[in-house]
Amino acid sequence: MKRFRRHGQESQRDRLKQELFQFNKSVEHGFPHQPSALGYSPSLQLLAIGTRTGAIKLYGAPGVEFMGLHDENAAVTQVHFLPFQLELVTLLDDNSLHMWTLRAHKGLSELLEIGRFTLTGPPGAPPSVTRVTSVLAHSSGELLLLGTEGGHVFVVEVPGFRDVPEDYIGRRNLEHVETLCESPVDPNQVVIGYGRGLMVVWDLEGHRAVQHIPATQQLESMWWTEDGGHILSSHSDGSYCRWSVGGESSRDEEEKSDIPYGHFPCKAISKIIQFPTAEGPPFLFFSGGMPRASYGDRHCISVIHNKTHVALDFTSRIIDFFVIRDGPMCTGDPGTPYLVPLHSSAITCSHHVSAIPLKLWERLLAAGQLQSTHYSKKPWPITGGQNLGHAPPQRDLLLTGHEDGTVRFWDASGVCLYPMYKLSTAGVFHTDTDPNDNMNQSSEGEWPPFRKVGCFDPYSDDPRLGVQKIHLCKYSGYLTVAGTAGQILVLELNDEAAEQTVEAKVVDLLQGQEGFRWKGHTRLDVREEPVLFPPGFQPFALVQCQPPAVVTALTLHSEWKLVAFGTSHGFGLYDYQQRNTVLVKCTLNPSDQLAMEGPLSRVKSIKKSLRQSFRRIRRSRVSLRKPNVNNAAKLQEANARLEAELAEMELAPVQRKIEARSSDDSYTGLVRTLYFADTFLSDSSHNSASLWAGTNGGSVFAYMIRMPSVEHRADEPISTHPAKEIQLMHRAPVVGIVVLDGHGSPLPEPLEVAHDLARSPDMQASHHLLVVSEEHSRAEDYGESGLVVLTNQGDLNVVSLPSVKIQVQHPCIRREDVSGIASCVFTKQGHGFYLISPSEFERFSLSARNVVEPRSLVEVPPGRRRAPPDGASADNGNARRDTDDAEVLKEIQKSLEGEST
Repeated sequence: MKRFRRHGQESQRDRLKQELFQFNKSVEHGFPHQPSALGYSPSLQLLAIGTRTGAIKLYGAPGVEFMGLHDENAAVTQVHFLPFQLELVTLLDDNSLHMWTLRAHKGLSELLEIGRFTLTGPPGAPPSVTRVTSVLAHSSGELLLLGTEGGHVFVVEVPGFRDVPEDYIGRRNLEHVETLCESPVDPNQVVIGYGRGLMVVWDLEGHRAVQHIPATQQLESMWWTEDGGHILSSHSDGSYCRWSVGGESSRDEEEKSDIPYGHFPCKAISKIIQFPTAEGPPFLFFSGGMPRASYGDRHCISVIHNKTHVALDFTSRIIDFFVIRDGPMCTGDPGTPYLVPLHSSAITCSHHVSAIPLKLWERLLAAGQLQSTHYSKKPWPITGGQNLGHAPPQRDLLLTGHEDGTVRFWDASGVCLYPMYKLSTAGVFHTDTDPNDNMNQSSEGEWPPFRKVGCFDPYSDDPRLGVQKIHLCKYSGYLTVAGTAGQILVLELNDEAAEQTVEAKVVDLLQGQEGFRWKGHTRLDVREEPVLFPPGFQPFALVQCQPPAVVTALTLHSEWKLVAFGTSHGFGLYDYQQRNTVLVKCTLNPSDQLAMEGPLSRVKSIKKSLRQSFRRIRRSRVSLRKPNVNNAAKLQEANARLEAELAEMELAPVQRKIEARSSDDSYTGLVRTLYFADTFLSDSSHNSASLWAGTNGGSVFAYMIRMPSVEHRADEPISTHPAKEIQLMHRAPVVGIVVLDGHGSPLPEPLEVAHDLARSPDMQASHHLLVVSEEHSRAEDYGESGLVVLTNQGDLNVVSLPSVKIQVQHPCIRREDVSGIASCVFTKQGHGFYLISPSEFERFSLSARNVVEPRSLVEVPPGRRRAPPDGASADNGNARRDTDDAEVLKEIQKSLEGEST
C-alpha cells in the first residue's frame, strides 16, 4: 500500500507538470519574411500571402489568422482562391500545384493541404509544355485554367485536380502564357495573353478562338472591364492599351497606346486594374511604369481618376496588389491590426512587460494617437471569418528597439501585435542625417506626382543610435533606453509637449587605466540647445559611457531612482534623482584587447556601404530633375552599381558553431546581467539595498547600497560598499542573477508590493542567491516555483526553485539560429517571443492554461456554393457587383485630392 501511494503521488506530480508545461508555438507576429505571392477572396474577405520559404498565411478580420507550410522547400509563386469556396490553390516554383481548404473541426477552422498535382502533357511533349506560368480559377468553382511556358492552356477539374481529357488550348508556340482573365459578363469566355503581346479571346464551350488582339509590345498583365466591352493590356515599355471586345478579329483596330510617364524609356507596368464610377471617368490603378533612368528604383502604384493623378511611392518592392472597392463600408477595428512592418528599421532588442496598469495603458494610447493623425480613421477593410478567441486576460506590452534609435510599443495582449506608440531618441543628438537625404521629397507640380507611402527603411543614417537595452517600470512610468555608442537615456512619461535640454553625464569606465586605447566609433554629440519633445516619453537625463561601447546590461529601480548599466569595460550606478554617478567599476581584463576594438561585422560594413550608395544616388537626383542623355547614363550606371551591391547582400544565414569554451576567451569583463535586490549581504539579520553584476568571465560582484532616509533622499548622497565577489569555478558567463526569499520565491519588482500586486518577501528565513550561467545545473527535489531558461543550443528548460531541478525540456529554436536565440524574451505567464526572421516574431507558450493563439471560423457566404458555369459570376477580382459604389468612390477621390489616405 505504501508503494502504491508513492506511485500515485508521482503520477499526480507528472500530471501537474503536464498541465503546467505544454510547449506550443502558437502564433507568428509581423510581416511574412520574403513574400513572393498575394491572393485575395472578395467572397470570403480573406487575404493570402505566400513566401519564398514555402509558407502560406491567411488573414481575415483582426484575430483571424491561419498558417500552412508546404513540404517542398520551394517558393510560392501564385495564390488563387476558388470563387465562393473555402479552397485555395498555390503554385510553387518547382511547378507543383497544391490545394488547401479551411476545414471546420470542433467549431474552429484549420488550414489543411488536401491535394497536390503536377501537370502532365501529351506523350513526348517538351518540359516547357507543362511549365505553369499562369493560373485562372474559373468563376464556376469547378475548373482551373493553367497557362504554360510552351504557350498551351490546360483545363483541370477541382478539387480533385483531374485533367479534362484532351482539353487543352493553343497548340502553336506563341511564347509563354503570361496571364489569363475571365469575362465578367460571360463565364464561357476567357482571354489568353501571350508573352509576345498577342491576346486571344477563347470560347470554352465552343473550343475556339473568337477574337485575336495583336499587341506589339511584350505583355505584362490584362484587365477585362466590368461591362465586358474592353480589355486593358499593360506592357514592358511602360505603356498600356485599351482594346474593344467583339467581332472575329481586331487586326484592323489601331493600337491605342498610352505611356503615362514617357517620353523617356520607362519600366514595365506589371499590373493594371480599372473600376468604373457611377458618373464620370473610371479609376485606373497600375504598378510600375516609372522613367527607367531617373526613377527606376522607385516602387510605385499609380492612381488616376479624371484630372487627379497620384504615384504612391512605397519604401520597398511591390510584389502584387489588389483593390477592395467596398472596404470603407465594412465594420472592423480602426487602424492596421496586423501585417505592420515590425522591422521598419532593423530590430536590435526586445523587452516584454506584463499586466500593464490601465492608467499607463491609456496614456500610451493617447500619445500614440497624436502620432497617427495623418492615417485614415476608416475601418480595416478585410473582415473575413469570425474571431472566436477569448478576450485577453490582461494588458501586455512588447517593446522593440531599433537600429535608427526608435523604441516601438506594441500591444502584445492577443493574437494581433498592434502598434501603440513610437519613441525616437535621435532628437537628443546631432547625427549624420542629411536634410536633403530624402528619396520622397516632392514639390508642387513635380512629375511624377509622388506621395510617400510606408515606413520601411533598413539603412540607418547613424548606426550608433541603435537601441541595445530597454527597461520600463510599469508602475512609475520611468523608462531607460541604452544604445550602441554607450548612451543611456532616462525618460519619464509626460502627457504634454515640453522643451528641455538633456545634459550628459560622462562616466569613465576605464577609470584612467593606462595602456588602453579605444579604436571604435566615437560617442554621439548631444544637442546643447533645448529640444521640443512631443507628448509621450521624454528624456531628462543622459549617461554617456567612455569608451562609447555597446551597452550590454541595463536595469532600473524606480523606487530607489537608480539605473545600473554595463558594457564590455565595466558597470556603473547612476542616481537619476540627484543626477549623480554613484558607482563605477572597471571589469576589463588586460588580455581583453578585443574589447577596445569596437569591431563591425561584415554585414554592418555592407550596410554602411549601401547607405553611402543611396545617399550618392539621392543627392544626384536633386541636380538631375531635368534629365538629359548624359545624366540618364550616369544614373543608370549608379543604379547598376547599387544593384550589384544589393546582390552582394544575399548572404547565407548566419551559422554558429558551438565549441568548448577556453579560459583565454576575449570579453571576459563584459557585463552580461545587472540586478537590484533588498537582501542580506553584511549579516543574516540586517537587510539592505544591493546591486549585483555578472560578467562573461563567470564573476559576480555584489555592492551594498546605503540609501538616505526618505525625507533626505533628494539632498543626501547615496554611498556603496563592495560586499562580495564570487568567481564561478567553470568561469561560464553569468546570464542571470535572482535572489530568492525565505519562501523560495524571487523578490518582487520595485513598487510591486506598494501597488498590492505581490506579497511582501519573506525576510525572516534565509535568502538564497540563484546564479544562472551557461552551464547546466542538477538537483534532486521538486518545487512549485519555476524558472524558464533558454540555452545557447535553442532548448527550453523549466527549472524548479529553489532546488534548481530541471522539470521539463523542449527543443524550441534551431541551434544554428543565432539571432533567434539572442532575441528571445520571456513573459511572466510562461510565454516567449523570438525573431524567426528580420520581420517576424514567433510566439510560444509553456503553459497549458494560458495560450495565445488564433481561434477562428470561416464559412462560405450563404447561397454561394459551387454552381455550374452557366450564369455564374466571376470572382477573380473584376467581377460585376450589384453594390452602389458611389459613396466609396467619393472617399477615394477625397484621398487622392490630398485628404487622409
